[in-house]
Amino acid sequence: MAIDPERHNMKMAKKKAARDKIMATKTREKGLIIVHTGKGKGKSSAAFGMIFRHIAWGQPCAVVQFIKGGMESGEKKLITERFADLCPFYAMGEGFTWETQDKSRDMEMAAAAWEKAKELILDEKNKMVLLDEINIALRYDYLDIAEVVAFLTTRKPEMTHVVLTGRNAKAELLEIADLATEMELLKHPFRAGIKAQKGVEF
Repeated sequence: MAIDPERHNMKMAKKKAARDKIMATKTREKGLIIVHTGKGKGKSSAAFGMIFRHIAWGQPCAVVQFIKGGMESGEKKLITERFADLCPFYAMGEGFTWETQDKSRDMEMAAAAWEKAKELILDEKNKMVLLDEINIALRYDYLDIAEVVAFLTTRKPEMTHVVLTGRNAKAELLEIADLATEMELLKHPFRAGIKAQKGVEF
């Protein structure tokens, strides 16, 4: 089908004018509570993308890993080897719950990670703090969701972004989130017998 260039240009100009009008009303800035959840792959990857943006802009940030801190990953390797001064990285878990098989130890580790997270969030020099896999700790009640929500809503500095990742985000967390994304699983190589691979999963 032939495209009329003049008609197309008029249509795009109209869209741009409408878009510019909407954008002109968006003037506020604030520290966001961001939740990445769902069964699909990419929750932590997307969160680390934002951490790397902060690093690229020279903005101090920090990472606290709940649960899977025992695993080596490309993100951890890059940050700890090259950007530790700008982004401290605390891997405070010892592996997924089915690997540790020690609930009391898991709860101790989650509590310690949460204390470190609060300290980093309250330090206003950090523009973003990533709480990787905290949703798993919350799902298993290793942490009190009411305490986490209260802290984020009453004590988080106004301009600090906090990103919380992991499956099965609690409804209370989604309620206070400024940005919440659910990753949907459409297809995964694991189901075809393909193991996690360096540079893709970790």
